[in-house]
Amino acid sequence: MELGKKIRQLRFKAGLTQEQLAEKLGVAAQSVSKWENAVAMPDISTLPLLAEVFGVSIDDLFDLTAEQRLNRIENRMDAEEDLPQDLFWEYEEFLKTQLTDPQHKQRATDLMAYLYWHKMNAYARKAAKYAKEAVRMAPGVKGSQWVLNKAAGHAAWDWNVSNHTAAIEFWRETVEANPAVRLPYLYLIDNLLADHRADEAEHYLARLGNLPDANPIMNEIYRAHIALARFDEPGADRIVEDLLAAHPDDAVCLFEAAQYYAAKCGYDRAIDCYERSFQKTTRKPRFQDELMGIADIWQIRGEYRKAAETYDRILDLLEHEWGLTEADDSSIRTTRDKRDALLAKA
Repeated sequence: MELGKKIRQLRFKAGLTQEQLAEKLGVAAQSVSKWENAVAMPDISTLPLLAEVFGVSIDDLFDLTAEQRLNRIENRMDAEEDLPQDLFWEYEEFLKTQLTDPQHKQRATDLMAYLYWHKMNAYARKAAKYAKEAVRMAPGVKGSQWVLNKAAGHAAWDWNVSNHTAAIEFWRETVEANPAVRLPYLYLIDNLLADHRADEAEHYLARLGNLPDANPIMNEIYRAHIALARFDEPGADRIVEDLLAAHPDDAVCLFEAAQYYAAKCGYDRAIDCYERSFQKTTRKPRFQDELMGIADIWQIRGEYRKAAETYDRILDLLEHEWGLTEADDSSIRTTRDKRDALLAKA
């Protein structure tokens, strides 16, 4: 339905004349008439108030399909670090209505998880900010440290807190319920390796390797990480270097090798592989993962200016390959803030 017809329909439903609606909106009655007759469109700044008067969402004004609304919800969360509370409630309410629709149930469930994580992450950033301030004011007083650990994902000393047993059990159950699906194996093996449970990781890697869509390169990378979990660093290095010799121009191989070397503090080799992976990637626009890895390594080494220069490369990538601007995507602002913080340290 066209916007003008939608406005007329909602006005009739609300029992308002054109003059009464115009008065509520602070516009001339002729403007409402022009909208309803498709002679003109409401100014974008009028839409929130228009939706408020009718008691609907802005999306309802445009009569979007469920699929379009799902797309808009996902895109909005991708673009913004925090959602206004009223928008969060609107998205939550709409997604709940889609959980019983067989056509959209899976997507709505996925987005419901994303919505709550998005809000949780926004609050976690705020929690970390105040926890850091509390720690700086009284570094010897144990209080906000545990909040900071949880909110910012800091390491925990106690094994009973830091182990991944619950995650492993979930992914093991998922694998056993879906033995022909590749993705759950990867998450299961990742968590097993995080806890140095190498024998179990090797068992599931063997099962993964029998799947028709198994990736031979990733299987070898996992073999290297299993060797590393067994503290066989020379053997792990041989697996990775043999793989690089066999696939010197494969961007995925180079990236995973970079990840491997970064994880064991082989930073020079990691930067080399990250750079080669970034240059060998043929897809456009390229992702920023390699550059983020390089920036992290420079920061670890205390080379803050080089880290900031790498963030400049990320900004160039986001602006010129992805076509993003600060006005429409929060990642630009976040990246600039990180760069500026690094320059301040430099």
